[in-house]
Amino acid sequence: MDRSITEVARLTGITSRALRHYDRIGLLPPSRIGANGYRHYDEAALVRLQRVLLLRGLGVGLGDVARLLDGATDAPADLRRHLDHLRRERDRLDRQIASVQHTIRTLEEGGTLMAETMFDGFDHTRYEEEVAERWGREAAERSGDWWASISPEARTAWQERLASLNADWRVAAGAGLDPAGPEAQELARRHVAWLAGIPGTPGAGGDPDPDYLRGLGEMYVADERFAANYGGATGAAFVRDALAAHAATLG
Repeated sequence: MDRSITEVARLTGITSRALRHYDRIGLLPPSRIGANGYRHYDEAALVRLQRVLLLRGLGVGLGDVARLLDGATDAPADLRRHLDHLRRERDRLDRQIASVQHTIRTLEEGGTLMAETMFDGFDHTRYEEEVAERWGREAAERSGDWWASISPEARTAWQERLASLNADWRVAAGAGLDPAGPEAQELARRHVAWLAGIPGTPGAGGDPDPDYLRGLGEMYVADERFAANYGGATGAAFVRDALAAHAATLG
């Protein structure tokens, strides 16, 4: 498989200019350049481009995309993780679509809206399998039961709290603050308090285990889905380092 830059632009919907820019910054060099000066891309380059587009779709910056891909050694395994994520996102979006369609029909027909059906697909359970894999099925079930038991207002408040926390992390990382400094450590304390409020997570209701915090920070960096919450790998690394500094104060 060897495609010219024109063919790749047509197949992917991105411009030739963008592909040339990817080459200039070392993100996606062509596999060869023809006698006419045209860039050509072989199978390996196309696989890398697919992964670039997947990460860009998650909001990861170009510099962080390059670092993530250059640090990867097993493209099929990485793509399987991408595929699993896309399938979960498809399921979540299908649930959201069905929920909104139901709300539209109910409003048009003058029926009574049911909160239980209005918010399907908007919750935090899209990461349930990750929770089960990392911290056990019991933790996942406790977390899921808690989410199902709280009111729609409480869910909205929880989501707004998380969105505010993530936004503050991005600002702090972008400002180049010291992860061990007072501002970052206040964010770390807020993060720990947020975690402690979720039943089923290690240390819920009290001080978290320091190793848990360190592992959580490493996960934020390693998994681009989580890293995207903090503006990419650089922001996630800032969160990791701040949590590690906070964990050091716990013992």
